Amino acid sequence: MYGSPLSPNARKLLLLGSGELGKEVAIEAQRLGVEIIAVDRYDHAPAMQVAHRSYVTDMLDGTAIRRIIEEEKPDVIVPEIEAIATETLLELEKEGHRVIPTARAARLTMDREGIRRLAAETLGLPTAPYQFADSLDELRQATAVLGFPCVIKPIMSSSGKGQSVCRSEADIEGCWNYAMEGGRAKKQRIIVEGFITFESEITLLTVRSVSGTSFCAPIGHIQKDGDYIESWQPHVMTMQHIEEAEEIARTITDELGGYGLYGVELFITKDGVLFSEVSPRPHDTGMVTMATQDLTEFALHVRAILGYPIPTIRLLSPGASYTLKADRDSSSFRIGGLDEALSVPNTQVRVFGKPETKVGRRMAVALSSAADVEQARQQARQAAESLFIEYR
Repeated sequence: MYGSPLSPNARKLLLLGSGELGKEVAIEAQRLGVEIIAVDRYDHAPAMQVAHRSYVTDMLDGTAIRRIIEEEKPDVIVPEIEAIATETLLELEKEGHRVIPTARAARLTMDREGIRRLAAETLGLPTAPYQFADSLDELRQATAVLGFPCVIKPIMSSSGKGQSVCRSEADIEGCWNYAMEGGRAKKQRIIVEGFITFESEITLLTVRSVSGTSFCAPIGHIQKDGDYIESWQPHVMTMQHIEEAEEIARTITDELGGYGLYGVELFITKDGVLFSEVSPRPHDTGMVTMATQDLTEFALHVRAILGYPIPTIRLLSPGASYTLKADRDSSSFRIGGLDEALSVPNTQVRVFGKPETKVGRRMAVALSSAADVEQARQQARQAAESLFIEYR
């Protein structure tokens, strides 16, 4: 039991990262009477607009993060982004603070080396072949081992920033520079992956709670430059592939532990399922669950965090999501086309409320449900393409 928000007996949830996914987490937590504190590196972030209080700070500054947490004394600390001072989270957890799902999960998944070595070398999960490189010369050596094409990513980045496909020796230096620009930490280490010919790429939302481990129906998605453009649910898979995917997801999330929702990214190939990445938080492709499930990924995350039971997760309808992205940087803009977008049958729109546009930044998403996935994808795309950004 706990009291109302802003009362002495309130239950407090502190978000580290306050983007569009954190905004939905905040809304779901408030529905259950939780007090929300939102933290991010810029003012007026989406979750801040619906939180009880907010702070702006460098998310990689452990001293600043500790100061906020010691002042607020939250019941739970919920990382919503990768680029956080995770060493400080490990310290805070040892001191008795509860980090969701665990501080170790936040630390390991914030850099691609930690999670890839855990998955492939410790747990023996199938993955793409990979190498790491700390310099341009080491990158050249890695491409010689893995061949072309190969995929190059910063050790730490988000939304596909710094990720590219290197197709020949002539591309190596450009890919290296792009990775350096896109990384979100002071590390210049990169991961180089052998190119996988896959039939599809999916997200398997995996929930760890007092009720055990639960899975949502597979979510298919399309990415461009490592960032998702559209997603749909359910993604059609063979029973064998579903069983393989669930076994991989269960193995990695059992190892990471804690309560909460994980987004497990997987490649489906003709030879089986390969592990790609995992996020210990709601996943951007999972926004489609706002149009498909009885409990969205955000509701599932909050229930698991608070220690409430998770019933059988029901898929109410096939559905799809399609994003609106900015094509330039601006602090003066308006989003239009909502009347036309909302005229599309069985369609919703979420405008994130971000204070600035940046090239490639997601600013809104269209969500549609329909009798089948293909119809839902058509509707979501039609609605999203009705939206536009007017720069002023």
